[in-house]
Amino acid sequence: MNQESNNQRDPEMLDEYDFSGGVRGKYAGRFTKGCNVVVLDPDVAQVFTDSESVNQALRALAGIIQHQSEKALP
Repeated sequence: MNQESNNQRDPEMLDEYDFSGGVRGKYAGRFTKGCNVVVLDPDVAQVFTDSESVNQALRALAGIIQHQSEKALP
């Protein structure tokens, strides 16, 4: 791909950016090890609009589950 066609594809890519020594996917393995991606169904995503609301709901649910588990133990 030549420089002219590259500029046409992404107008924000400046000429001084040089990725000739770059390696595609160099850190992809690290990203997958330290990241959990969960895809919500559209109806659930309407209720939980950000990660904080999802985390709060899951923490509350985890607390209920833990409490119920402790009550069930003899």
